[in-house]
Amino acid sequence: MADKRDNAADQMKLWKNGRGSQKPDVLTTGGGNPISDKLNLLTVGPRGPLLVQDVVFTDEMAHFDRERIPERVVHAKGAGAFGYCEVTHDITKYSKAKVFENIGKRTPIAVRFSTVAGEAGSSDTVRDPRGFAVKMYTEDGNWDLTGNNTPVFFIRDAMLFPSFIHSQKRNPQTHLKDPDMVWDFWSLRPESLHQVSFLFSDRGIPDGHRHMNGYGSHTFKLVNAKDEAVYCKFHYKTDQCIQNLTVDEANRLAASDPDYGIHDLYEAITTGNYPSWSFYIQVMTFEQAERFKFNPFDLTKIWPHGDYPLIPVGKLVLNRNPTNYFAEVEQLAFDPSNMPPGIEPSPDKMLQGRLFSYPDTHRHRLGPNYLQLPVNCPYRTRVANYQRDRPMCFTDNQGGAPNYYPNSFCAPENQPQVREHRFQVSADVARYNSSDEDNVSQVRDFYVKVLSEEQRLRLCENIAGHLKDAQLFIQKRAVKNFTDVHPEYGARIQALLDKYNAEGAKKKTVKTYTQHSSYATSKDKANL
Repeated sequence: MADKRDNAADQMKLWKNGRGSQKPDVLTTGGGNPISDKLNLLTVGPRGPLLVQDVVFTDEMAHFDRERIPERVVHAKGAGAFGYCEVTHDITKYSKAKVFENIGKRTPIAVRFSTVAGEAGSSDTVRDPRGFAVKMYTEDGNWDLTGNNTPVFFIRDAMLFPSFIHSQKRNPQTHLKDPDMVWDFWSLRPESLHQVSFLFSDRGIPDGHRHMNGYGSHTFKLVNAKDEAVYCKFHYKTDQCIQNLTVDEANRLAASDPDYGIHDLYEAITTGNYPSWSFYIQVMTFEQAERFKFNPFDLTKIWPHGDYPLIPVGKLVLNRNPTNYFAEVEQLAFDPSNMPPGIEPSPDKMLQGRLFSYPDTHRHRLGPNYLQLPVNCPYRTRVANYQRDRPMCFTDNQGGAPNYYPNSFCAPENQPQVREHRFQVSADVARYNSSDEDNVSQVRDFYVKVLSEEQRLRLCENIAGHLKDAQLFIQKRAVKNFTDVHPEYGARIQALLDKYNAEGAKKKTVKTYTQHSSYATSKDKANL
């Protein structure tokens, strides 16, 4: 209830009030340089890739990557297992990647499931997106597909990622989860509506890790042996069928078995009930991307299956538990920049940001030689380059081979046949604001066409039950966003909030009366 708040809940409001009429500080980089725009990446055109010269982004992201030691900044609580990816359908016309080169081929994999916002000791049954990260140990090096159990995400510009995560974490003064922070950010960024609606639907609390889908989420590029390219999305559909927990079941398990997801996965594999997922891709040509009614690289949107149907690829099977959790799961590091020939990034701004952020945070958390750790080592190929030394090097450091290039002594050479796909870019370099893109059409389809009436009611109840603890002005702004999606969506949430707020006001009145009555009774006794 918005008006039933203590000082901890009102920390940000009290902090603001304490500043009086003082104007906001000048926003700067860590070096003190003023910032003109901290909402949008510096890109080549509105859909183009980001530039290394965007020092505002690298300053923000490099600092963010080093905020926690040694726990992961996000996805701290997780479970891991090992198995294989088996190709069941030929997709070589789309990609020359060796992992897809023939039907029946098996590639060893490591998979880590996780919650996003909670710490390492948090419950597995909280309402939170789930990480679904897959590492494939291919003959052309590792392929890391760092996805989630949702096909969309909260934001579409990587500049906002640190602030988004901060809003979901703990208040910096009270060290408590703060609904004001959560809903203030979401309501100020309407592109989050799609993921928020998914999160507060029944699928927001999966029944363990085996009963949820996985998605690469981002748009990628596939390149075949003829150097022909298409855009692509990756999907893993659970073969165990989707199952979700009710709010009451999730709360009960949070108290009785907070490691329910880890426990369930471990037991299933131990008893030979190996979980599996069917692997699919969606494909979009460059010409279709130009005509697509939305930005095809927008992480807050899906590609409709009716227009871009799922194409079967293979099967993921998990058949081995970790031998040691710390060595094989806690130190397991996924990096979306690990892409073998035949798989490349698209101009997706979130993906472009992660290409820098993930390896950077691993070098901080695990050390600059984290790729030498057995679970991260691309052991099916021979690493040969001109990188040497760094702390915790435990290989032969490439012996006496030359450590400079070019050289005349038979050292590693370029491989022109794996050159990246060439594409043309011509646009003005600027920080393009993406907040005004269509934020409601696909959310409306999700609310009206995907959910049943019972699911819509539960969605609104779940949202209102969480939103009620934010301040009234934040509630109002959030309801306005939901109303923009569909009038019924907003009206149902508002009706529930009115109920909760009235109940809160009544309880506050009773509490105040009781306090005054107790004070009067004590005073009367003192006068006797």
